[in-house]
Amino acid sequence: MKNNLWNILKKELRELFRDKKSLAMMLIIPIFIPLIMIGMSALFEMQANKDVEEFNKIGFAYELSAEEKQIAEQMSVEVINGTEEELQQKYENGEIQLYITKDGNKYTINNDGSDISSYAKGLMDSYFNAYKEYLQQNYLQENGVNPNEVLNIITVEENVTEEENFFGNYIKVYAFLFIIMAITVSATYPATDTTAGEKERGTLETLLTFPIKSKDIIVGKFLAVSISSIVTGLISFALAIVALIFSQDAFSIYEGVDIMYSASSIVFAILVIIAYSFFVSGLCISIASTSKTFKEAQSTLTPLTFISFFPSFIVFMVGMETTPILSLIPFVNYTMIFTDISNGNINLLNIALMAVSTIVYIAIIFTYIIKQYKSEKVLFSK
Repeated sequence: MKNNLWNILKKELRELFRDKKSLAMMLIIPIFIPLIMIGMSALFEMQANKDVEEFNKIGFAYELSAEEKQIAEQMSVEVINGTEEELQQKYENGEIQLYITKDGNKYTINNDGSDISSYAKGLMDSYFNAYKEYLQQNYLQENGVNPNEVLNIITVEENVTEEENFFGNYIKVYAFLFIIMAITVSATYPATDTTAGEKERGTLETLLTFPIKSKDIIVGKFLAVSISSIVTGLISFALAIVALIFSQDAFSIYEGVDIMYSASSIVFAILVIIAYSFFVSGLCISIASTSKTFKEAQSTLTPLTFISFFPSFIVFMVGMETTPILSLIPFVNYTMIFTDISNGNINLLNIALMAVSTIVYIAIIFTYIIKQYKSEKVLFSK
């Protein structure tokens, strides 16, 4: 049995590494991950260090007081006066980023919520906070009240217990989403070729005539596809680490913080990658086994790439916390646990539940595949 299994595995690996398309899926796709990470870091850098002159042209549909002009000058606000109609026209022409109208003590910030307008709105929020504080201090002083006794009645300080970087955590988890996609894509082609491809070429029928148990054939094919997926995942993760090292030195948004994985985080991250590789490899083989042709199997497996990405992406964007129940849900659990690991939160219970659930899912998948391989109607129908 061991010899048969080993021979099947060697055969599948030999065909896998001889096939240029399989090698391309395995080795070339991971190259895009560091490019994406570096590109995202560059984008974050541009957003974080945006020059105030790019969004400081503000229209005022009223005459500013001397105090308002002084605050505007201190905040580098370029004041552009005019009527509401004139300012609206300038805003539509892109000459100003937003404009302010006034009705008594009510000020209205008019904008469309675009990226530039959002930066300009943030600037004006700071402007009005400063102006409101000035008016409050002035009012209290005129009424014989010490402003510090009222405005500073409490003091709030921030105690940062652990230095974190939003951008660093974001690109690390985002990179894992693309690692998942790379692993899935890497598993689809060899899984298709070793099942539907062999069925279409007629080699599967020949293989089944040998004195080899169907179980050995299935396990051999599964291990070969899993090895391909694991290699892709590990290469992708290694390149992601290289991208983090490069980004740490190249971009100022990471200055003063350590965005690298710890040694324990790397170990558990690799465990998650291996678990997902086994899971998706078995899933790809089970789906491809039901197809009659290589092309049909490819079409059937294409949605799996998106299915593997979007649930994890939604969970990541929503910011859900990992629970024992969620650690059992396929696709979602891998991303959630990897996010925790990236943030230094290693929960052994959740990791164990992920590993156990993966084993259970693979066992279910194997049962289904064995059933397929015992069905002549499924295997040899044209």
